[in-house]
Amino acid sequence: MMPSAPDKPLLSVDASLREKLFAKVAYFSMEMAVDEEIPTYSGGLGVLAADTLRAAAGAALPMVGVTLLYRRGYFFQRLDAQGWQREEAVAWSPEDFLCELPERVSVVLEGRTVQVRAWLFLIRDAGEATVPILFLDTDLPENAPWDRTLSHSLYGGDSRYRLCQEVILGIGGVRMLRKLGFGQLELFHMNEGHSSLLTLELLEEAAKRAGRTEPIGEDIEAVRKKCAFTTHTPVSAGHDRFPLEMVRKTIDLPSIVDSEHKGRFCCDGEINLTHLAFQFSHYINGVAKRHSEVSRALFYPATIDSITNGIHVPYWSSPPMQALFDRHIPGWRADAFSIRYAIAIPLEEIREAHEESKARLLQYVNRETNAGMSMEALTIGFARRATAYKRPELILTDLDRLKRISREKGPIQLLFAGKAHPQDEEGKRAIQRIVQSRSRLLPEVRMVYLAEYDLALARLLVAGVDLWLNTPQPPLEASGTSGMKAAVNGVPNLSILDGWWIEGCIEGVTGWSIGPDHYRRKESSDAQQDAQELYEKLERVIVPLFYENGEGYAEVMRQGIALNGSFFNAQRMLQQYVLKAYFV
Repeated sequence: MMPSAPDKPLLSVDASLREKLFAKVAYFSMEMAVDEEIPTYSGGLGVLAADTLRAAAGAALPMVGVTLLYRRGYFFQRLDAQGWQREEAVAWSPEDFLCELPERVSVVLEGRTVQVRAWLFLIRDAGEATVPILFLDTDLPENAPWDRTLSHSLYGGDSRYRLCQEVILGIGGVRMLRKLGFGQLELFHMNEGHSSLLTLELLEEAAKRAGRTEPIGEDIEAVRKKCAFTTHTPVSAGHDRFPLEMVRKTIDLPSIVDSEHKGRFCCDGEINLTHLAFQFSHYINGVAKRHSEVSRALFYPATIDSITNGIHVPYWSSPPMQALFDRHIPGWRADAFSIRYAIAIPLEEIREAHEESKARLLQYVNRETNAGMSMEALTIGFARRATAYKRPELILTDLDRLKRISREKGPIQLLFAGKAHPQDEEGKRAIQRIVQSRSRLLPEVRMVYLAEYDLALARLLVAGVDLWLNTPQPPLEASGTSGMKAAVNGVPNLSILDGWWIEGCIEGVTGWSIGPDHYRRKESSDAQQDAQELYEKLERVIVPLFYENGEGYAEVMRQGIALNGSFFNAQRMLQQYVLKAYFV
């Protein structure tokens, strides 16, 4: 699929951009997964950002996206013969997919003036409506060699590199919007804390407009009215902190960094970008009800509302499922809520659409891995970032029991995928252990770890497996949108009760839970106990249902589509942002 870049030459780019200059909302995100061919994302944060902007295009919401251009992407994942992850730079050319804009702005980093340009991409909804996205880039001949690399790698480098990137995103992003003529912006939405330095630029603007050399309380309130913030993780490592001295050396905003107001965002000699966003936002939300509850405890006394994430249904529905919806639910692309009418689709047609999606997936898997995956076997998928709290190995806790279930109740096969951050050694070891378990599972259980988990592979997996597995350590799962994507494709979820699944799980109706709600019971989650609960659910409920009552399993598929697909979508999510955060 070709990306939605505007036609060249620049004259037509200017025209396509001019008609978007009425945007009221600027949406900032460190990463955006806008197209399979553009590797400017690592995972869920970027996927959510792109789905949000697709929904905005479909709703004709006047919005513009701002992110960074990563010329070397995140990384290309290879697994060696021992199952160890090897990272390689991604080779791609922005010129093939984006259109360069002639305007330039500058930011000062460590006393150096760094020039920033923007590349334009128009992201589409299911039709022709678009929203512009600006990809910021410092790889210009006039910049110093190190400064040119700041738009090369996503989540690469040390804290100095990251801080400089976040100056470009937040401060440079606001300046680029002003330079391009986005003069009607009313709201700046920060998708996680990486872009929260934009609040300091807005504060500087407010003070200068009033003729002041330093901001006062009135300026702070003016900025708060313009900003909304979405926090995405209760994991402390996900919140950027920088020593105040590093910030002083890096950012050329002394009137703010050293002002009497710095106590609002500086504590113990550090600036925490999440706290910075909290201080300068009139609206703050978590990405699921449970996540917001956990965040309120973590960041007390901050007021944190809840807007549960959603997916862009047309983008994530497989071609066979799209054809099924076209036949039975006219207009579903424009109205995701109408997916509830899937409850009337004949079960046999749902099964046929899923079988087609499964065939597409397994053809890919067998071609790439020679694994001999079977169309008849219950295929369980687990695909997400490989890190300790996701507990990807939980289903492999007791290999003998898993093999016995497969031998006695019906064949099981497993598909894993997911990247570990290059500096996450434990995540890499988890991948390696999973890969090395393969030979010990044979012949009862076939298992493959698929390398290079990206948008294209994700779309195959969420539509083609028979069961979607999620086993995080509660309460560390913020939302978990992959399960929503599976649901809209008729794939039931089997998951720990955390993130979105607390809201989406109706036991035996839309899928199944693993164990009790540990957080609600105020008890810790024990991995051994959770593994036993997982095996019990497979052995006593799911595998027998799949093999002995195909119609009953298809009913769970249908109800997952109708009940979860019609609610956990980006249209509903965006409507909540409009009502709660954007135009209030």
